[in-house]
Amino acid sequence: MLDLAVTPPKPKVIAGAKHDWELVIGLEVHAQVSSQAKLFSGASTAFGAEPNHNVAFVDAAMPGMLPVINEFCVAQAVRTGLGLKAQINLTSAFDRKNYFYPDLPQGYQISQLYHPIVGEGEVLVEMGEGVARRVRIERIHIEQDAGKSIHDMDPALSFVDLNRTGVALMEIVSRPDIRGPEEAAAYVAKLRQIMLYLGTCDGNMQNGNLRADVNVSVCRPGAYERFQETGDPSHLGTRCEIKNMNSLRFIQQAIEHEARRQIAILEDGGTVDQETRLYDPDRGETRSMRSKEEAHDYRYFPCPDLLPLEIEQEWVDEIAAALPELPDAKKARFMGDYGLSDYDASVLTADLASAAYFEHVAEGRDGKAAANWVINELFGRLKKDERDISESPVSPAQLGGIIDLIGRGDISGKIAKDLFEIVYTEGGDPAEIVEKRGMRQVTDTGAIEAAVDEVIAANPAQVEKAQANPKLAGWFVGQVMKATGGKANPKAVNEIVAAKLGL
Repeated sequence: MLDLAVTPPKPKVIAGAKHDWELVIGLEVHAQVSSQAKLFSGASTAFGAEPNHNVAFVDAAMPGMLPVINEFCVAQAVRTGLGLKAQINLTSAFDRKNYFYPDLPQGYQISQLYHPIVGEGEVLVEMGEGVARRVRIERIHIEQDAGKSIHDMDPALSFVDLNRTGVALMEIVSRPDIRGPEEAAAYVAKLRQIMLYLGTCDGNMQNGNLRADVNVSVCRPGAYERFQETGDPSHLGTRCEIKNMNSLRFIQQAIEHEARRQIAILEDGGTVDQETRLYDPDRGETRSMRSKEEAHDYRYFPCPDLLPLEIEQEWVDEIAAALPELPDAKKARFMGDYGLSDYDASVLTADLASAAYFEHVAEGRDGKAAANWVINELFGRLKKDERDISESPVSPAQLGGIIDLIGRGDISGKIAKDLFEIVYTEGGDPAEIVEKRGMRQVTDTGAIEAAVDEVIAANPAQVEKAQANPKLAGWFVGQVMKATGGKANPKAVNEIVAAKLGL
């Protein structure tokens, strides 16, 4: 496993006008379950359908319609819990969370409050090379999503799209272990990465498939430690919840602003009201949405339409046995098997597609050379063209072929970059391109020696300078490479230049 130094949370200290303050942050991450059908109906979950197209009778709350649990969604929640090293509860239960909103046809949401399917777990969030923070997971429960109200189609009317109604969500609730904006964003990014590896959520924040409610409070230095000792949340100050954050950058900005807003209130002698707020990225500020509800405000009670959910340990074990290699384990393996640096391994394991591409390139080849070409040449060019790894015009076999040509001495590093550009823009087999275009490296020492002699004979003054200062011999190497169109073997050129100059 990854050799990480797990350190205590390092709080971000914000200097107020009168005192220093520390941040305390907890997150409720809502992850849409990757499933073709909804949690309690067979309606499609496909994004982008016509409004109210993916709606079954039960989603629309038609009279007499009863929910039927989707076993695959349950398995996805269990898979996520196992990936977060969490306790899987063999017995869980559904509750009704009652509230009115136009895009909630039932007038209640089926959720899990008292008996969630997943209990305590943890996430290791890397905050620098070899350094990580442990963020504890309190629980993961599954629930149905609401629909969407649309207010910008008509100046006098609002419309409702029920396509998302009933889509399965996993709500991943953290402990208040996060102590700064950057750590909060890194935590959400790590959750996203793990779920992408597991295949339990597509992580698309732009479509709202992964979003976070961010709970922020401020306290004086030392108060968090007293909370850890006593478990009394009053030490942490009054928290405000910022709803529906779907951008890592906006999460950081919202936390920063909300913390400063609360500090200003407290230092002015006021009290922070517990409430739900929204973040306005255009103004860079949070604004009040409603007073913060407690559980009793929603009148939770056991859902009468669903029996308690009971699963077998054997089934859980089967899911655990089929888990893929997760990001931390893959990164550790890349560092161990291929000798990669922490940074290179992090870049290559950022997503499954990149990791798989690299492994195909590195198979039977030098791992460091493969990583260098994938990260610097391929990723750099893809970023420039705003392309994803799945859209790469260069296949792993083609990139591997270029590396093989370098290893055999058929082409130099400079020629290899020219060859990469040809393969990227035109395609083709690298070895065939080298032969057809005469790109093979010149290794004939006689031809190289003749080129060196010509350059030396044409530059007697430069010869004297180089003999007085051997560092200037590189000028002759450059001239020979230029004269041979970059095809001469650089190592041979350096050796022959040094011999001819008597260095």
